[in-house]
This record gives sequence, C-alpha cells and structure tokens, in this order.
Amino acid sequence: MFIGICGSICAGKRTIANYLADHHGFTHLYLSPKQTTQTTPPSSISSSTTTQTTFSTPEELLEFVTKRWRDRFVTTDIPSEEILEMYTRRPFFLLLSVDAPLTVRWKRFLARQSQSNHGRFLKGPNEESEPDHEVTDLESFVTLNDSHLYDPVNGTQAMISRATVRLLNTSSSLAHLYATLGKLDLLNQDRLRPSWDAYFMALAELAAQRANCMKRRVGCVIVRDKRVISTGYNGTPRGLVNCGEGGCDRCNAGQGSGHGLTTCLCIHAEENALLEAGRERVREGAVLYCTTHPCLTCSIKIVQVGIGEVVYSHGYSMDGDTAAVFREAGVKLRQYAPPANGLVHLEKLDVYK
Repeated sequence: MFIGICGSICAGKRTIANYLADHHGFTHLYLSPKQTTQTTPPSSISSSTTTQTTFSTPEELLEFVTKRWRDRFVTTDIPSEEILEMYTRRPFFLLLSVDAPLTVRWKRFLARQSQSNHGRFLKGPNEESEPDHEVTDLESFVTLNDSHLYDPVNGTQAMISRATVRLLNTSSSLAHLYATLGKLDLLNQDRLRPSWDAYFMALAELAAQRANCMKRRVGCVIVRDKRVISTGYNGTPRGLVNCGEGGCDRCNAGQGSGHGLTTCLCIHAEENALLEAGRERVREGAVLYCTTHPCLTCSIKIVQVGIGEVVYSHGYSMDGDTAAVFREAGVKLRQYAPPANGLVHLEKLDVYK
C-alpha cells in the first residue's frame, strides 16, 4: 500500500504520516528538496521511528515502491498534479488530504516556528529551509497559504479535491488525533479495490442516476454468483411520459411519503429489476442490492421471486414493516456500510464506539 498525503500548510500532513509509520509500520518516503516548489515545501523530519528514504525524482520513488508494493509506504512529497497522476496509475496508491481552519493552522505555525527558533517556514529532511518566505504575521501567512493552495501552476487545491479521503483535522491533542485515525481504518483495502458489496452498490447508484421519478432516485441490481442478472431504476413505465416531465400526477403533486400510492404511475427500482430478471433467472442464492431500503409492497415481490438476501444503503419510512416480512420469509437483510470516504471531520468520529 502506498499512501500519499497532501493538504494545506500546518494541517497535519507530517503528523498523519508519522502516525502511519509509528502505528502501522509504514516507511516514510521523501523527494530531495530540489524536486519541491515554492508552493510545495519538502517534508519535515519525521519521528525517530520512521525509516527515511529520499529519492532524487518521483520516478525513482515510484519504481522503489512498485518493486515492493506489498509493503507499506507513505509520502507527503507530491510536487504537482502531474506527479499525482503518475502515482494514481498504481492500483495500490491511495490519496489522502488533510486540512484545518486557517486560525488553527496559524496557531500551529506559530508553535512550530517557536520550536524551530527562526522566522522562516519548516526545514526539510536534508535540513534545507523553505524558499524565501518571511512569515512574521497572519497576513503573510495567509499570502503563503494562498500561494500554496491556489498557485496556477503548482497549487495543491486541485490535488486536494481528488483525494479519496479528505480529513478535517481540528484536534489539539495528539492522543485524540491518533485515536480518531485508528477509528477511521485508513488501511481498509476496500478503498483500493472495492469489495463485492461496494462494487454492486456502485452499480445500483449508477442505475439510480437513470431514474426519471421527480421525487427520488433509486437504483437496484440483482446478482447471482457475483454476476449481474438485471438492473432497475424507478420511474414511469415504457411508453409513458417520464415522471420528471409531468408523467405521474401523484408524484408531481408533491404528496408525502406513503400517501396516494394507488394513483402513482412510477415503477419502483426493485420491481423493474425483478421484472427484467424473472423468477427463472433469479433462482436460489440471488442477492438484491438497492440504494434505498425496499418498501413493503416491493418486499412481498422480492420474497415471492426467491431473493435470498437484500442489501440496502439508505433507510426508508417502512423499514420496520419490510424487515418483518423478510424475517418471516427467511430473507437476509443488511445495510451496506462502506469505509468513510470524502470529507471526514475527525472531531466527529466517536472514538469510544
């Protein structure tokens, strides 16, 4: 596994890299200072337990990692989006970003500046200082930060937006930060290669994008032996005007959930998938993936066709009634819980669960 960390100044990139090294056996890899830019400073010296390996070029670093891809590596040296593009071609690479509020990062900067006892930024692994950026007040820090993030050539904001996991690190306690990082399970391999659940639920989410119902988007995939049998999404039947174009009066009238269902012209995603598959193709052991918990009406059809397991992503108002039907019929029901991706506020993670 190869983790790259990018982010804003004093957001905690080095600290998270040290966590991976100290707690999960990652080797911290560096690029020599000549490979960095004015907006992308070289990494600081890592903790004493981190193995330091410095490379002259990103190509050398990637070649080193590729030959040892089963091992664990981390770097905070990603000089440009072009280099990131090269790293992301490897299926074992994961990009993390880390950020924090400006005032929090300014206080961290002052503390680090005081520790280093000089008026410039940080020193890299070879004790070479950051290019000439005098930072003496908040305004100059903001100027440096803006250049680091938004420089048209080497700004890091474009890379941050591409991160699989975007961490918001407001913690002032190293112990709490490490505890929340442990709860996040950064080593989860599902982020590199989706599990079967993640794969089929992603297909269901994609099917949902085709929904023509104006009230909600729902997608469904029916699978047997890890092969897709059929897909479905919600909307009006073939030949009728799409719901989103006024085809269903009930939906377009804005009636609440569970009201006026007898006049609704929209077929549910599960119904569509079941009709497409048919009982003969479903057979024993079929699994239904749905972006939303099936309603009561769909549940009895799912049972009748012979679906053995239902996996859903989001809840629905009829969850209790539907679950009772599945339980009585012996259909396994479970909610899909993917690893946390996207923006993750570390302070909101419950470390006691």
